[in-house]
Amino acid sequence: MASLNVGNLGEYLREQRRNAQLSLRQLADAAGVSNPYLSQIERGLRKPSAEVLQQVAKALRISAETLYVRAGILDAERDRDDVETRAVILADPSLNEGQKQVLLQVYESFRKENGFGADADAEVGTADGTASIPDAGPKQTAG
Repeated sequence: MASLNVGNLGEYLREQRRNAQLSLRQLADAAGVSNPYLSQIERGLRKPSAEVLQQVAKALRISAETLYVRAGILDAERDRDDVETRAVILADPSLNEGQKQVLLQVYESFRKENGFGADADAEVGTADGTASIPDAGPKQTAG
């Protein structure tokens, strides 16, 4: 059986929860998951889905992509620049949620156009859980 890479994730979640001064029950309620399930994640006994990680990240006000890397859903080395870029966009307080999503979609569209991220990124999708990215339009050629 394949080893679950969730010990590091659980420790990280516990640390983030304590930094946010939330009890396990408070975080579970805010994320919409059961208290026992969240406890099992923190103890490294369960591997949560990307959707659950997204809910927990939102409740903790941290980047879902960071949790995806910790859970082994995203490859840290291959996706580091992409994760950092997405995290910066998501953390920008001057943008509303809709603007962040549009910006992430445009960013992903350009990445795909340039031959990056078409496979791994589509599996995880954008921060709102969608994976459909609009086409950026016709490719420009140097003239």
